Amino acid sequence: MSLAAPVAPVARAAGLTPIRVMVVDDAVVMRGLVSRWIGEEPGLEVVASVRNGRDAVDRIERADPDVVILDVEMPELDGISALPLLLEKKRDVMVIMASSLTRRSAEISLKSLSLGAADYIAKPQTNRDVTTSATFRSELIAKVRLLGARRKRIADRDGRFVARAEQTIRPVADARAAAEPVAAPAAAIRLRPFSSVMPRVLLIGSSTGGPQALHAVVSGLAPILARVPVLITQHMPMTFTTILAEHLGRATGRPTHEGLDGEPIRPGTLYVAPGGRHMRVRRADGPAIAIDDDAPINYCRPAVDPLFSSAAEFWGNAVLALILTGMGHDGTQGAGAVAAAGGSVIAQDEVTSVIWGMPGSAAHAGLCSAVLPLGEIAPKIVRLFCGDRS
Repeated sequence: MSLAAPVAPVARAAGLTPIRVMVVDDAVVMRGLVSRWIGEEPGLEVVASVRNGRDAVDRIERADPDVVILDVEMPELDGISALPLLLEKKRDVMVIMASSLTRRSAEISLKSLSLGAADYIAKPQTNRDVTTSATFRSELIAKVRLLGARRKRIADRDGRFVARAEQTIRPVADARAAAEPVAAPAAAIRLRPFSSVMPRVLLIGSSTGGPQALHAVVSGLAPILARVPVLITQHMPMTFTTILAEHLGRATGRPTHEGLDGEPIRPGTLYVAPGGRHMRVRRADGPAIAIDDDAPINYCRPAVDPLFSSAAEFWGNAVLALILTGMGHDGTQGAGAVAAAGGSVIAQDEVTSVIWGMPGSAAHAGLCSAVLPLGEIAPKIVRLFCGDRS
């Protein structure tokens, strides 16, 4: 029985195709609650609610979802085992891995991104926390809407759908930061000149789709990493950022860890903002890491804006900032501070972004010196740190 019956006619009456969602979770409370939340949202429709990966694999072709919310830990066939089978049967489906905050589940969630999952979400620790967490609900709905819209947009481009699902995006109040900016024509993007000085630090901000994009970028920076400090803010909860730092360290062969309050910032090291805390740059004998528990910024903690803005205050026109794929507009204000100080900003382009919210916002604000496909970003950064100014 579809839990979205009350809202599906609304979408159809407006000439829109609802985003179709499959919920896969062995916990009855979680499965029922998530299905109900989705069913209450205009433009979303639950097409299947199943208890394990085996049932999901058996039903995915018949249910034909745009988005699958896939639990990591399940009996019979768990999420990481079911993922490639789901993608084999429906290669363009958007899969969101639902994970607890344990190290094992976080490891599996990050591994799943390399196997084709579109995103992940950290589940609250208890059923009580699930039922009372407005943040979890709003984040989940926002991810479903944006990833479902992307799937339909790609399908539309390929001639398989006529309806454009992005018209159905109506974020709930607590997910205002997840709403993507209204797209402007490509001609509206005006680029700024790059800084006249060689950069001395690389800042990176990312969110949805960020772990994959980060890996791709830092893996291509080998020629310069020994002499450059890299500061990264990825929207992630605790535990996930610890594992992300480990993965990036293995990819680069350079020291990589979550930033520690007060530690000096040194060339050749990658610093990752710890989950649930902001990372800034402060002045000591030289540049140092500052970690704090201030309120969320742009509904995010860690947030990109405080990292970018504080770094611009210290390094001025020697800052190179990069905004990768992600929902919302975090990073735009910080990019404005970098540009105002004479530094340079690069944004990932729309085609290669999972969600072109953060980079698109900065690009349309006229703050970027380049908007590049993912594969061109690392080579461009290397050239800039080697003296290129164009």
